Amino acid sequence: MEYKSDIEIARAAKKRPIQEIGAKLGIESDDLLPYGHDKAKVSQRLINAVQDRADGKLILVTAINPTPAGEGKTTTTVGLGDGLNAIGKKAAVCIREASLGPCFGMKGGAAGGGYAQVVPMEDMNLHFTGDFHAITSAHNLLSAMIDNHIYWGNALEIDIRRVVWRRVLDMNDRALRQITTSLGGVANGFPREAGFDITVASEVMAILCLARNLDDLQKRLGDIIVAYRRDRTPVYCRDIKADGAMTVLLKDAMQPNLVQTLENNPAFVHGGPFANIAHGCNSVTATTTALKLADYVVTEAGFGADLGAEKFMNIKCRKAGIAPSCVVVVATVRAMKMNGGVAKADLGTENVAAVEAGCANLGRHIENVKSFGVPVVVAINHFVTDTDAEVEAVKAYVATQGSEAILCKHWALGSEGTKDLATRVAQIADAGEANFAPIYPDDMSLFDKIDTIAKKIYRADGVVVDGKIREQLKAWEEQGYGNLPVCMAKTQYSFTTDPTQRGAPTGFTVPVREVRLSAGAGFIVAICGEIMTMPGLPRVPSAEQIMLNDAGEIEGLF
Repeated sequence: MEYKSDIEIARAAKKRPIQEIGAKLGIESDDLLPYGHDKAKVSQRLINAVQDRADGKLILVTAINPTPAGEGKTTTTVGLGDGLNAIGKKAAVCIREASLGPCFGMKGGAAGGGYAQVVPMEDMNLHFTGDFHAITSAHNLLSAMIDNHIYWGNALEIDIRRVVWRRVLDMNDRALRQITTSLGGVANGFPREAGFDITVASEVMAILCLARNLDDLQKRLGDIIVAYRRDRTPVYCRDIKADGAMTVLLKDAMQPNLVQTLENNPAFVHGGPFANIAHGCNSVTATTTALKLADYVVTEAGFGADLGAEKFMNIKCRKAGIAPSCVVVVATVRAMKMNGGVAKADLGTENVAAVEAGCANLGRHIENVKSFGVPVVVAINHFVTDTDAEVEAVKAYVATQGSEAILCKHWALGSEGTKDLATRVAQIADAGEANFAPIYPDDMSLFDKIDTIAKKIYRADGVVVDGKIREQLKAWEEQGYGNLPVCMAKTQYSFTTDPTQRGAPTGFTVPVREVRLSAGAGFIVAICGEIMTMPGLPRVPSAEQIMLNDAGEIEGLF
């Protein structure tokens, strides 16, 4: 059977004017700032006006460790939101914006799939409302002002060997990872080593996604450490006097974007920090605003539950004062078989034994999420090659973990394929059985926070750090940063730092090769293994297939 591509389905969508979508949440047209007919920003006036309302129920969608077989976390998030609306609930979806880098690299798009998508799909995967461009500009304004300060006399006595603020670009470009700036003589400044990260790895992105309002945004931007002096004392963004202008550039980007699903239900799409270098969740502003407007809010966290869900719980929920009522862990039969040792080329052949072997990865994620005191449901994202026996094997395994698995066919059927999941999730959320708590307290030492995540979430025997890293962590504690949460930066493909180790490995340690202080965002980053903050393009990038057809329509996004 031949299926329509995601972009073909999205292009055929019967979209409603964005004012009608806002009306479903009680948003007046005066509080929508339209970008065309089908997308808009929600005004700060409305955000301020709804703060005294009670919160709806928050549902987090997470997943097993990603595999080349595909899991469909965003698709399930959208499908569940549509399913809740289909059973008569007032629900909204909250997801992240797409980065141009992965879009033109390997991913090709990030707005769901099949009949569980957010539209306008092309706009969302390209420039959208310009939020990422604003973040890129604000970040690079600070970079320019640092070099300008040094050029005009360096009154702050910045050690140009210790400028830690890099530049950013929203594109995969390995050639920019390590560069030398200010070449060409006296007129161009003082040569130094520098580099570029991708925009979604910028601390400005993390700050925008954690800030509660514009005042909080400017304070956090001012707290960014950009460099150090020869005596190792920090130089802050506010010392450079860039925080005010950066806030101006980010003023509109702080307002959440409202779009719609294929079934014309409201979806907030805002922010997009990397899940392996930052906290991987959409903005606090979007989530908390949606909770004031809808009875149920379905959101997602990046990559598998060991990264996205852990950071959602320990960083975002802790800082925003929110808590999930239910967590959905997405899994596929195909991914279970791959975790069970089956090659990608053989995933279409029934193999119940491999499914059962691969379920250990799913079981560890279920146990981890439950350790936060939140009930868990597994969504089996259906593929047409799945057999009844394989699906039943997953259901039987999940039952042994004290949870339940529900088959979902939203990719092919939209909300009709998620009504069972939506009904069960709503029952769990309404029962109020969640007793959420982060897995470590604020006052635990920074090293012990890293060690706790490695042991409790990854099941490592411990972490390996050298003396310099321990000394750095202690120094930050003495400077008043000891209460910050920890953001673990590691591969998304495994519980270990080795991306080839699938399943539920044990008997390993987690090497921490570097720690970074994101003082503005409000967390410590622990770099574990090899993590790229500026990805490269693959041998055959998606960009080679993305083009305009004879009708002027975009082809190649999927």
